[in-house]
Amino acid sequence: MFIDTAKIYVKAGDGGKGCIAFRREKFVPRGGPSGGDGGKGGDVYFSSNPQLNTLLQFRYNQHFVAERGQHGMGSDCHGKDGSDLVIEVPVGTQIFEELQDRRLLYDFQKPLERVLIARGGKGGRGNAAFKSSINQAPRRAEDGLPGEEKTLRLELKLLADVGLIGFPNVGKSTLISVISAARPKIADYPFTTLTPHLGVVEYSDDQHIVVADIPGLIEGAHGGTGLGDQFLRHVERTKLLAHLIDVSEHSGRDPVEDYHVIQRELFLFNPSLAQKPQILVASKIDILQNRDRLKAVESLARDKGLDFVAISAATREGIKGLVDLLAFRLQQAA
Repeated sequence: MFIDTAKIYVKAGDGGKGCIAFRREKFVPRGGPSGGDGGKGGDVYFSSNPQLNTLLQFRYNQHFVAERGQHGMGSDCHGKDGSDLVIEVPVGTQIFEELQDRRLLYDFQKPLERVLIARGGKGGRGNAAFKSSINQAPRRAEDGLPGEEKTLRLELKLLADVGLIGFPNVGKSTLISVISAARPKIADYPFTTLTPHLGVVEYSDDQHIVVADIPGLIEGAHGGTGLGDQFLRHVERTKLLAHLIDVSEHSGRDPVEDYHVIQRELFLFNPSLAQKPQILVASKIDILQNRDRLKAVESLARDKGLDFVAISAATREGIKGLVDLLAFRLQQAA
C-alpha cells in the first residue's frame, strides 16, 4: 500500500527532576547537600532511509514520544539522560509543522540525512547545585523542563529523473514495465494505476534513469478531481516529463486537446510544472488507423519546440529511441 501523506505527533523527553538529599554517613557530621541533577530528556530526530518508499508505518502509529530523563538521586548521583528517538522516513519526505502555518521544517533529498526536530527538556538541578557560603544546606531543587512537542505533517514526493504523465490508459504503466523491472498493474480500463510507481532503467554502465509512473490525470486534477492534486505533487521533483498521448481511435478523444488539458492542469497546480522540459510521446501507434491523428501531434510538438517520439509499448516500436532521448536530455540537464 502506497501512503504519501501522514499527520503525526512527536514529543521530546521531559527533563528529570533535581533531587533534595543530604549526606547521612557515619563519621561525616553535617555532610551537606547531595542531591543530584535530573537527566536531560531524549531528542526526536528524523532520518532518511533509502530502503523505505512509503509512509505506511505512520498510518498505524501517529504518536512518538522520546524517553524522559531520570530524576536525580542522593549521593550526588545525576539522573541518566533519556535515549534519543530516531524516526525513519523515505527519501523525498518533507516535514511541515502543522500548527505553524505549515512551516517547512526539513526536506529530505538525500539518503541517510538526519535532522533534529524536537529538543529534549533540560534536567532540573538538585539541591547540591544551590550550595553556597551563605546557604550551606539548601532545601530546594528544580523540576526538569518539558520536551518540545509538535504536530507534524509528512508529505512524500517521489525523487525521479523522468515523470510519465498523461490521461488514464495512455500506456504509461505498460511503458515503465517494458523499460524497467517495475511491474505495475496493467488493465484496459481507466484509473488502473492508483499509486505512483518507480522504475529504474539501466541505460549504460555509468548511467541509470529513475522513471516515475504518475497515475492518470484528468480535467480538474489540480483541484483534486480523480485525486489529481495528490498525484501532481510527485511531478514537482522530476527533471524531465514524458507526456504520453494516446493517438489511437480507441481513446475517443482528440489527442491535441488531450495535450492542452494536461498542460492546463500542470499550470493551475504549479506554474513551474508547465515549464519543465518535456518530451511528447505518441503512444499506441500499433493500433492507430487514421495517420492524421499522429501527424497532428507531431505538428503540435514542432510548433511547441518539443522533442517528439512515436512508440508502441506493446510491440516495442520506438522504445529504444525514446530511452536514448531521455538519457540525452538528462545529460544535457545535468
